[in-house]
Amino acid sequence: MVLDPIMEIVGADQSDRKGDFSDRSSREWCDEALDRLTAGRPESALDAARRAADLDPGAEWAYRLISLAHERLGRDADALPAAERAVELARGSWPARLRLAAILRRSPGRRQEALEHATLAGKFAPEQADPGVLLGDLALLGGDHADAERSYRAALAIDPGHPQARVNLGLSLLRWDRPRPHHDPSWPVDPRETGRARRALEVWSRQARLLVAVATLAIAGAALLLDRGVQAQFGGLAVLVLLAPLTVRQARRVGLWPYVPAMLRRDPWLGAAVVSAVVSVVSFAVWLLLGAMPSTPSALDPVWAGLAGIVVLAWPALAAVRAPAEAWRGRPLLALAETARAREAREHAHAAQAGRTARRNTGVILWILLGRTWSVLVPLVGGALAVEPRAAVAALAVPYPMVRGYLRARHRDDRWLPAATALVVLAAAACAAGGLLRAWQVEPAATWAWRVGLGALAAVVAVFGARAARAWWRGGPGPWRTSLIMCDLPMGAEPSIALNPEVRQTFSYARSIVLSYADSLGPRVAGAVASVTSSGELRVITELNAWDAVETDPRVAVFAADPLQRRFWVEVRGIALPDSDVLRVTPKQVLVGEFPGRHQRS
Repeated sequence: MVLDPIMEIVGADQSDRKGDFSDRSSREWCDEALDRLTAGRPESALDAARRAADLDPGAEWAYRLISLAHERLGRDADALPAAERAVELARGSWPARLRLAAILRRSPGRRQEALEHATLAGKFAPEQADPGVLLGDLALLGGDHADAERSYRAALAIDPGHPQARVNLGLSLLRWDRPRPHHDPSWPVDPRETGRARRALEVWSRQARLLVAVATLAIAGAALLLDRGVQAQFGGLAVLVLLAPLTVRQARRVGLWPYVPAMLRRDPWLGAAVVSAVVSVVSFAVWLLLGAMPSTPSALDPVWAGLAGIVVLAWPALAAVRAPAEAWRGRPLLALAETARAREAREHAHAAQAGRTARRNTGVILWILLGRTWSVLVPLVGGALAVEPRAAVAALAVPYPMVRGYLRARHRDDRWLPAATALVVLAAAACAAGGLLRAWQVEPAATWAWRVGLGALAAVVAVFGARAARAWWRGGPGPWRTSLIMCDLPMGAEPSIALNPEVRQTFSYARSIVLSYADSLGPRVAGAVASVTSSGELRVITELNAWDAVETDPRVAVFAADPLQRRFWVEVRGIALPDSDVLRVTPKQVLVGEFPGRHQRS
């Protein structure tokens, strides 16, 4: 009978000794730092991680935790050096690459570097979901929704319960606009500077449109009602003069004029607002010029009236176009299903944080569905009233997606949503009843049904306005698309794999070491010489064929037997990267087994 080798995963010093703080090892301080981060105490976690780094300067896990603590404290500039140090200590560590990618994506002009490190993390650990999630986040922040969706689905194929992938997949399905749509993450400029430039452009466009619209109404009123046309025209010229210092003031605040054309292309609504303001000011000036002419040809009267309409209605028209355009972007029902699954996640370490984000986004998605439903009901009901009353029966089917989504989401955080949903259903039912009753010539009842339906549609607008005003007053998330947020969980905190004294001794005294790798023809083995560094990496010298193979697939395994007792064998599985004349192997998993004795072989 042959006894199977005893297999065990050797990750680190497994001592659970807590004791006095002064007696703790570097890894115990790392465990403590991770516990404090999970408990929401980043300042205290930073102190523990620094103690771990002081005790063992070669502990890359400690530097990853230092970086993560700085990031949680909002100190991205301080988090970057620690993440870079972790990669220097363990170039083949996928958590270290992931940590560096996560902080680089917040650094101006370093998005491509973040993408490279996240890709390497996925190459080093294809069995992990986090690298795919970070790649999806980078694509989502870059506005590439299709690529983000592919990355999130690939990550969910590995870990179906990953809450961040679920929440952010919902955003990609909604074609979500990132917080700074005008800013390209690859630009070597601080997003706050482009944000100030965007704010200046927005303020100028708002001021310009408001001034010329009010001035147009005031001039028209003074000329038609008070017979003060000449004086009113002088007032219009004063408005144009006033616009000059306002324009110069905001132009100075912009500062980054070389980036403005690209900002307007990346943010279409910002571009539309600026263009609308320019058109309004030009139209106002031409309108004043035509009005000041002593004898204006009658053929120009429609042009004069049209220019006034452009000046006064440009802003409301833009808002009227933007509202349905925002409501009809993306696939909210599919996004709602993903956020609902994220809320149901329980096994993930940060499920509670992801659940809060999912609940917030669920409410916003339901309001988007409500806006779609209302925007379909209004033209349908109006067409039925004008053309064929019986067509209003189709309104019964319109609220179904909204009601279905609301019932599936089980969203109870927003008390305004049930009222708005009930009003939409009432409006559809009442208008359908009114159409049928009018077709059957039951006029009094039909009239009241139409009144109830139209009143319910108007009440939906009132409920939405009240909900929006309440959110604005309290500074909370409103019922609009800009209230959607990404789920951004901490990444790169996974414990590193350390080699215990028994494993170190085996590699120090082994007479024969075997390196296992894979190339285009399949698995290969080669003899090697290996040593263990103080940071826990292996330095391996082997044949050139292995060097060529690890360029394509860096995953290797190093096997050694204990030469002293000839009973134990050790296998280190990890990532091999070329470094000068050796291969640096960062451990991902360590297996220890015992050879069978002679009495067992029979």
